[in-house]
Amino acid sequence: MEAENDEYKRKEHLVLVTILVFASLAIASLLVAFSYYCYIRNKVSRRLEKARKTVANEEKASSFANIQVATQKGLQVFTFKQLHSATGGFGKSNIIGHGAFGSVYRGVLQNGRKVAIKLMDSAGKQGEEEFKVEVELLSRLHSPYLLLLIGYCSESNHKLLVYEFMANGGLQEHLYPISGSNNVSSSLDWDTRLCIALEAAKGLEYLHEHVSPPVIHRDFKSSNILLDRNFHAKVSDFGLAKLGSEKVGGHVSTRVLGTQGYVAPEYALTGHLTTKSDVYSYGIVLLELLTGRVPVDMKRPPGEGVLVSWALPRLTDREKVLEIMDLRLDGQYSMKDVIQIAAIAAMCVQPEADYRPLMADVVQSLVPLVKNHRPTSRAGSCSSFHGPQSPKV
Repeated sequence: MEAENDEYKRKEHLVLVTILVFASLAIASLLVAFSYYCYIRNKVSRRLEKARKTVANEEKASSFANIQVATQKGLQVFTFKQLHSATGGFGKSNIIGHGAFGSVYRGVLQNGRKVAIKLMDSAGKQGEEEFKVEVELLSRLHSPYLLLLIGYCSESNHKLLVYEFMANGGLQEHLYPISGSNNVSSSLDWDTRLCIALEAAKGLEYLHEHVSPPVIHRDFKSSNILLDRNFHAKVSDFGLAKLGSEKVGGHVSTRVLGTQGYVAPEYALTGHLTTKSDVYSYGIVLLELLTGRVPVDMKRPPGEGVLVSWALPRLTDREKVLEIMDLRLDGQYSMKDVIQIAAIAAMCVQPEADYRPLMADVVQSLVPLVKNHRPTSRAGSCSSFHGPQSPKV
């Protein structure tokens, strides 16, 4: 009996030892597994951090490289001191315009050349992005219908862009007075408006048709059409520009930016951006040239506050189209011209993007109208500009 008890105790002890051994092995395995997990996690974290730093450094290097390339392509690099001197210390009397991300000053370089200098606001990521886009794009785009970027300054927080000077300012200032503007506005005659419409169209045509991939301006409006001393028009302000899709009918998705009254409805609703978005904005500018009205003015009588909604039903009606014409034109136009321009505007502002024409079609429609006119208020003529070049961007 006693032998049996000893045997039972021995077996019980053996089972207990076996359980303890297995438990210890399990705990040891868990500790090893946990240690290995920590090791792998730490190693992956270091790799991710290294990758992030590499990408950040590459982006910085890319931005720097882009600016270096821009310099090699003819852009001048100015010091802040040079531009401070050129603008008389950025005096208020030299302010000729205000943009979303800074003020524009009249300046004179040491060689006597007149320039326009945009001083970017130091605050804001969007302003920094606009600066990079303008330098990178305008260093590669070359057309007589685009505003020439002469150079830039990038010293610490100072970001400045130096453009050719356009003596007659923005188209907007001549169509309707701007409160507080230093520029003297003048009423544009019909022939001059036709030429401006054609040259602005050629600017967009160059961006859409002669550049690969196409460039979408995204903020095309009358204030971004600048006029030189002979009233030649050039498209300006490319801070919001985007590279479009290379696929026919394709789009790029982006957050909605632009100016109220000029933004295409499908872009505003979906964020899908195409060259047809610019075509819509161009149609609004054509309406401004016809009517002398701003795109949105809720102080007007009911039904007339939104220019496109008020004008569109009248554009294709021979009798009603005269109701929208700018009174300052004083009937100096022919009905044939008016009907043709109104028809082009109507096509450009169609709610459905697919129904809008290409800018090449718009140019082709405008050329015969302008050729039949010889502007008397301009020293130059629309045909005096040279054809565009076709870079890759």
